[in-house]
Amino acid sequence: MEYFAKHYDIAVIGAGHAGIEAALAAARLGCSTAVFTINLDWVGNMPCNPSIGGTSKGHLVREIDALGGEMGIAADANLLQSRMLNLGKGPAVHSLRAQIDRKDYSRYMKHVLETQENLEIMQAEIIDLYREEKTWYLKTKLEALYSATCVILATGTFLSGRIYVGDVSYESGPDGMFPAKELGVAIRKLGLPMRRFKTGTPSRVNRRSLDFSKMEEQKGDSELVNFSFAAQNKIENKVSCYITYTNETTKKIILDNLDRSPMYSGKIEGKGPRYCPSIEDKIVRFSEKQRHQIFIEPCGLDTEEIYLQGLSSSLPEDVQADFIHSIPGLEHAQVMRTAYAIEYDCVDPLALKASLEFLDYEGLFGAGQFNGSSGYEEAAAQGLVAGINAAHKILGKEPFILDRAGSYIGTLIDDLVTKGCTDPYRMMTSRSEYRLILRQDNADARLTPTGHALGLISEERYLAFLQKQSLIEQERKRLENTSVPLSDEVNAILVSHETSPLKKGCKLIELMKRPSLNYKILAPVDPTRPELPKEVFEQVEISVKYEGYIQRQYAQIKEMRRLEKKLIPPETNYEAITGLRLEAAEKLTKIRPHNVGQASRISGVTPADVSVLLIHLAKSEN
Repeated sequence: MEYFAKHYDIAVIGAGHAGIEAALAAARLGCSTAVFTINLDWVGNMPCNPSIGGTSKGHLVREIDALGGEMGIAADANLLQSRMLNLGKGPAVHSLRAQIDRKDYSRYMKHVLETQENLEIMQAEIIDLYREEKTWYLKTKLEALYSATCVILATGTFLSGRIYVGDVSYESGPDGMFPAKELGVAIRKLGLPMRRFKTGTPSRVNRRSLDFSKMEEQKGDSELVNFSFAAQNKIENKVSCYITYTNETTKKIILDNLDRSPMYSGKIEGKGPRYCPSIEDKIVRFSEKQRHQIFIEPCGLDTEEIYLQGLSSSLPEDVQADFIHSIPGLEHAQVMRTAYAIEYDCVDPLALKASLEFLDYEGLFGAGQFNGSSGYEEAAAQGLVAGINAAHKILGKEPFILDRAGSYIGTLIDDLVTKGCTDPYRMMTSRSEYRLILRQDNADARLTPTGHALGLISEERYLAFLQKQSLIEQERKRLENTSVPLSDEVNAILVSHETSPLKKGCKLIELMKRPSLNYKILAPVDPTRPELPKEVFEQVEISVKYEGYIQRQYAQIKEMRRLEKKLIPPETNYEAITGLRLEAAEKLTKIRPHNVGQASRISGVTPADVSVLLIHLAKSEN
């Protein structure tokens, strides 16, 4: 018999990476918050791979940390191995990636939720969701009825989840958990624009059955960098990863059994991730490739379970065993968990505002894979923003919206709510037109003041941040004011590094601007250099070397923000605007952009349409 249990300011459905950040942000901003999860033992689960970060994803984690989120701190606390990717390229694409102890990470996040003030965490399956008189109601499987002013949907891949392995198909969430079937029905009944997406996870094997002598060892970096700018934990490498490769035999086994893949037989309707395809998809799409990399990644220190990253598949279990055993080092691999594809419900993100609140459902927010994205980091970033905005709604504050020029989080959300997605959205550095500004190394400079203003960054941490910025400024001025006299020693250093010798003395900053020189090389001619943290020198060197490019991007940002300031009244009738093309009017009516900048990025809206819109807004103001 149904009974009423309790009312909260904010209810979060799901305790994956999006739900965790949403619940913590809302509670830390002073709102009474509840987070509901189907299984308390799988909070912050990592079903796809045991890692956090990676190209562009590392940027997101550091931005989450700079705003006061939890993911970076938790990753540092449960780290197994850390590497900075893309060091052979420019600083815009340097990205931190870490192997994580997945069980310890889950336990850590569960405890953070359990001990957070204003937050209650419960194991309960939500089976119904509806709104009456400005209040949302959530019904559990055990017939308890909860209410909330705001609800955040962070259902991950659980919503109407279905597993596929060859001809076998059954309703399930990831890693054998219950799916959220009845909630999927309730959400569709609400009228949200839903679609089906697909993702997958690779096999897990027993370490003792592998032959590592046939693989390439991949060690962590010698100098480690924390995800969290607060650097609360000293991190160290505890494991090695390994790399092996598929071959022609692997390829033949997969191609010979392609008709048994539910992806190719038409059983799976959901659209899969473009940038993280299954092994059968890679074999078909990149048929000219002789081999594909497979990363051998440990799940944790107290388990022998190993992920075969890069071998995601929905082929039958016997075929999976055959192609795994064709790979060097995996000939005798004992499969502990079979790879699978999972199909799930998610929403069309064009139905969302930039605050991640639904356009037509007041107080209802979406976050993470529910919004059509993929990846733990993308989910956590959206969860943080949804949690902040739900709290702001409760507290009567303005929506918190990050723009494209200030963060990858802003780019991610703007892409989702303005352009939509036809397959699971993955963040990439190439998606940002301002990536030299949005580096992972300066995320604290870009976003810590914002996190402090929101109330998510402590005064102690903010003062430490201000001290770091002061040191950077002082060191920059020192370079500008330090003279390097002409000498044989100086010219010998310059010539040895293939840069032209001096004809007269100069300021130290002029030498630092040269591409082939850096702090380490210039040490012999810089005797007054102070002892400073490595990251201070890094920030100064980047700002000096890329100054011209950075200034150019700031000029582009200034123009973009000029359009962002031109707000569009929500009641605007686009069909009545003379000169606006029919396609543009339809797209603008559907998406309802907040400002002209967002309108200009909508697919199907041309520069001419933007000009017409600007003229209309100018007339309306007079």
